[in-house]
Amino acid sequence: MLLSPFFTLTFLLFFSSSLPAIFSTPTCSNLVPLRNRTDRISITDFGGVGDGRTLNTKAFRAAVYRIEHLRRPGGTVLYVPRGVYLTESFNLTSHMTLFLAAGAVIKATQGTGHWPLIAPLPSYGRGRELPGARYISFLHGDGLTDVVITGENGTIDGQGDEWWNMWRKKTLKYTRPHLVEFINSQDILISDVIFKNSPFWNIHPVYCNNVVVRYVTILAPPDSPNTDGIDPDSSSNVCIEDSYISTGDDLVAVKSGWDEYGIAYGRPSSGITIRRLTGSSPFAGIAVGSETSGGVENVLAEHINLFNMGVGIHIKTTKGRGGFIKNITVAHVYVENARQGIKISGGVGGHPDDKYNPNALPVVKGITIRNVWGVKVKQAGLINGLKSSPFTDVCLSVINFHGMKGPRAPPNWQCSDVYGFAYQVNPWPCSQLSNQEHGSCAI
Repeated sequence: MLLSPFFTLTFLLFFSSSLPAIFSTPTCSNLVPLRNRTDRISITDFGGVGDGRTLNTKAFRAAVYRIEHLRRPGGTVLYVPRGVYLTESFNLTSHMTLFLAAGAVIKATQGTGHWPLIAPLPSYGRGRELPGARYISFLHGDGLTDVVITGENGTIDGQGDEWWNMWRKKTLKYTRPHLVEFINSQDILISDVIFKNSPFWNIHPVYCNNVVVRYVTILAPPDSPNTDGIDPDSSSNVCIEDSYISTGDDLVAVKSGWDEYGIAYGRPSSGITIRRLTGSSPFAGIAVGSETSGGVENVLAEHINLFNMGVGIHIKTTKGRGGFIKNITVAHVYVENARQGIKISGGVGGHPDDKYNPNALPVVKGITIRNVWGVKVKQAGLINGLKSSPFTDVCLSVINFHGMKGPRAPPNWQCSDVYGFAYQVNPWPCSQLSNQEHGSCAI
């Protein structure tokens, strides 16, 4: 059977970019090794009933209390067998593994009365959606060490549709809950679990260190508002690998606080690795921002496959953010059917209140995007820096975007207030990006 030139080229590009993953399988997952815990309890030991109707809040809270206070050497596994376990939100504890067996579902109750309120994050100053407090996440951890959420592809279901409808009708009183949030925690491993229908962001590690998210599936309808997949926030040493995400907002968005509150808190996100991710979204595949007031640096995203996207790669900030975005590398990306291939913008995002400083300008420097192939891309890209703080050291290398019909190129790039280099980019980007035939940008 003869293959078309287009199919052959696409296959070769994808295969050649995947060779390192196939033969050497680079990984950062050794940041947090899987714990072999000998102490094991089941949610059924505490009265848990997986019939989809019985409320299991007391069972989950009692099981976690037992783990926290008995403190078995090496920690304890909380086993959730097959069944649907309806529960209100509950806290996790240190040195525990939450293990979901095949066919196990931990399902959130609906109704705001079942969700306690907690204080806003100090780097945000208020709830992300509304002033004041915010609803606690469905699974929550604060100040924890050595926590594992894993299993045999069991499901954590946030039943978010009620929350999405409140957002649409503007009847929310406080910011919606995340599905999973860890605060001020370290050595966190999340793997081999399905997350679905989060009320708000799905997985949110904030002020954390050493976090691994691997082999997860995250699902929400494309019209579900703000259902980001994974949002590392003012956190360091985060590894996201080998996962599938299809949601209503950014698949992965690296953040670090909001305007004057993020500047004052001053904790950057750094050492973030995103590798072998596949997904779809009406918003961005790989995103940085727009809340980056504490700074974001040393981010690597590679071997990414994106389908039916709003924007493939989106780096976003605005006046008043302050902070910095630097040393960001995105490589070996395939994008199919997208509104925009690449967007780097200094005009995206709102503000928490009127106390922000409009003269707090972000610094965006050292952005490298290379080996990107896109088909059915309506617009190749947009790079708009700020006049008072131009984006510098932007490097585009070996990038090919093709339009909606055959090999026809999409509309050209739009650029302003940016300096950098380009090498083998089609369609050719901007006059502000100098052609570099040799040197670091061509690597």
